[in-house]
Amino acid sequence: MKLTKSDCTLNERDALQDMLESEKQLMTIYTTALFEGSTKAMRKNFSANLLGVAENQFSLFTQMSTRGYYEPKPANKALIDEANSTYKKQKKSLQCSVKN
Repeated sequence: MKLTKSDCTLNERDALQDMLESEKQLMTIYTTALFEGSTKAMRKNFSANLLGVAENQFSLFTQMSTRGYYEPKPANKALIDEANSTYKKQKKSLQCSVKN
């Protein structure tokens, strides 16, 4: 079976999704590299690259949102309240541990 150009061409939504996923993967790679960097110069370079990739990722997210391709669902208030309560308890526990 011979593939044609139309068989291999991504539509706009799929292309943006592919780019967004690629940027997310790059963020993971640069974060790991930053953790493992052994010199200040290397860590500075990884940090700069990570920030650039984060900007690209946000730009792609914004483009997808404005086109209606990426619509995050609003968080359930009960889940937000539960998470806040959990983290407040953990914070208080950590503060007590530090004092002792």
